[in-house]
Amino acid sequence: MFTTVQASEQTTRRSAEVLPRELRLPPILAEPGVYDVAVLSDIGNERGNNEDFVGYSYEAPASLVMAVADGVGGVEGGELASQIAVESTLSTFREQSPSVPTEKRLYRAAQQGNIEIYDKAIVVTELRSMATTLTAIALEGGLLHAAHVGDSRLYLIHEQRLTQITKDHTVAADRVRKRLLSAEKARNHPDHGVLTRSLGRELIAAVDRITLPVYAGDTLILCTDGLHNTLGEEDLVELCKGSGAQAICRQLIDEANARGTGDNLTAAVCRIVGPLPAQEEATNWVDRLRAWLRN
Repeated sequence: MFTTVQASEQTTRRSAEVLPRELRLPPILAEPGVYDVAVLSDIGNERGNNEDFVGYSYEAPASLVMAVADGVGGVEGGELASQIAVESTLSTFREQSPSVPTEKRLYRAAQQGNIEIYDKAIVVTELRSMATTLTAIALEGGLLHAAHVGDSRLYLIHEQRLTQITKDHTVAADRVRKRLLSAEKARNHPDHGVLTRSLGRELIAAVDRITLPVYAGDTLILCTDGLHNTLGEEDLVELCKGSGAQAICRQLIDEANARGTGDNLTAAVCRIVGPLPAQEEATNWVDRLRAWLRN
């Protein structure tokens, strides 16, 4: 059963019919003091509806799952697709046995969300083109596991240095990786938002899987493209300084709105504030991350 988190007052003022797009599952155990977590979704300045969805769930002490999704705009069912993706990912992860490796549980959960969207589109003719992005993480045992498809993003701030962990699955981003287009030109390219991968379009989705160590003092940001297309990396680092997760979410959304974003805005923030379980030291994790981002 899902417990809904109240939408922001700013969102409610813009449209009386906008429903909350944030949720969390009731924790299996009492929420631990390891993570400081918050999520916030906002309709933005120009849209008439919010096709983003975000949620999180505590699964055990020091075990957390978060997910953000952005329904594909311009087609029927974007709002529904993003909601199914997040709800299915959180619930399917929880339903699996803890004996299954965390990375596999998260990947299976993302694929289940894809299947549910795909099946819904087959049954309801009006929804046949619906699709969504999905960026989900599971934190457990001092490790970050991520499942990702689309152009929502996961960032890691470690020792005041920000790294984009996920790759954008868009036409423009593919051209940047092939060195056919500069990163600067890609930001304003006509195809910068054209997805090459999404949930719901095929029976089996191509989902990126990532595993990295995390440490006390790290901050994780999951966000949709309405936010990262408006705020630069330096902005994200600055807005995350010296604040709790709830204040960071509010600051990110307010700053993006102040700059006049034309899209929905969603942020999920996790600050690692407590001691993590002992983990095997991954001495080459930075090199592994850089190699992943180059490919």
